[in-house]
Amino acid sequence: MPSPIVGRAGAGGHPCQGVYHRPRGGWPAVAVIATHYNVDFSEHYLAELCANRGVGFLGWNTRFRGAEQYFLLDHAVAEIAVGVRWLREVAGAETIVLLGNSGGGSLMAAYQSQSIEPNLKPEYGRSEIVASAIDVPGADLYVSLAAHPGRPEVLTNWMDPSVGNEGDSLSVIESLDPFAEGREIPFTEDFVSKYREAQRDRNYRITKWVRDEIDLMASAGHHDRLFTTPRLWADLRMIDGSIDPSNRKSPSCYLGDPRRANYGIYGVGTVSSLRTWLSMWSLNESQCSAAPHLERINVPSLVIDADGDSGVFPSDTQAIVESLGSKDLTALTISGDHYLRDRENSRDEVADAIVEWIQERS
Repeated sequence: MPSPIVGRAGAGGHPCQGVYHRPRGGWPAVAVIATHYNVDFSEHYLAELCANRGVGFLGWNTRFRGAEQYFLLDHAVAEIAVGVRWLREVAGAETIVLLGNSGGGSLMAAYQSQSIEPNLKPEYGRSEIVASAIDVPGADLYVSLAAHPGRPEVLTNWMDPSVGNEGDSLSVIESLDPFAEGREIPFTEDFVSKYREAQRDRNYRITKWVRDEIDLMASAGHHDRLFTTPRLWADLRMIDGSIDPSNRKSPSCYLGDPRRANYGIYGVGTVSSLRTWLSMWSLNESQCSAAPHLERINVPSLVIDADGDSGVFPSDTQAIVESLGSKDLTALTISGDHYLRDRENSRDEVADAIVEWIQERS
């Protein structure tokens, strides 16, 4: 589908695209739409499972699929609206369900929030949001599945505050190094407190540098630039399973060993433009925090978490539940990891739970 913001790629690629899964021979009255900040959801693991149970499933991608470093929230909201309108106007869906899975939880919350009460504001250095993000069609139901509490929260909770120099990925402040030889585990309350404060301080420092850099770029007649943020797999909960306890493996993260991942090159937020940092990652400027958007959501909502998740922790899910403004609110826990791959029937259980919950409300 075309985007209201950018044209088709020179090589022919469409900016907005997805795959619609539906029951054979019919166009269902109920359809789910799932979108992520940058992960390709067109072949989401729930798509066929939902279609087999009589519910349509649009795995939808904005132009930021695989291009996280250029993300802008208002642009993404405008392009999610393209998928929602397609479901209403072309696929004939009467009931639309927003599925916020993993990072997509806060993104879809921001979308529904904007449809209820336009609230998005331009980031520092931008004069206004795109017009196509102001009036977007809302959905009828909201589902949060193994969702994070927001992009700035995730990055800050995961980042290593012992980085001494942002330009040197090997620089270490020993007193804050969670992987230091002889470091006491379980971590002491004092260390956890200082570590969390230092994580927030690191995010604030990067934000200040980004704003200054935007001013510098503008004074030179330029718009933006890319930069890297090292060591982003060091949430203490990944190392010490006694913090925010669950049935997850410990130590572990989505890439396996946290220490190895922390010094690697893969992960969220490792490369970003200045404006994307402010739009997605900054604690004090990003609008990708779920809480204020969840508070505006008043449609029936379902929150599902996985008890073995090594990146979404019980307190994260509780924060989502407590933030939601829905009077009709259901919460449940499924046994499994973040992607529900470690147990044979866990994905079927989730599909059953979601479809049954939807059918009771449509």
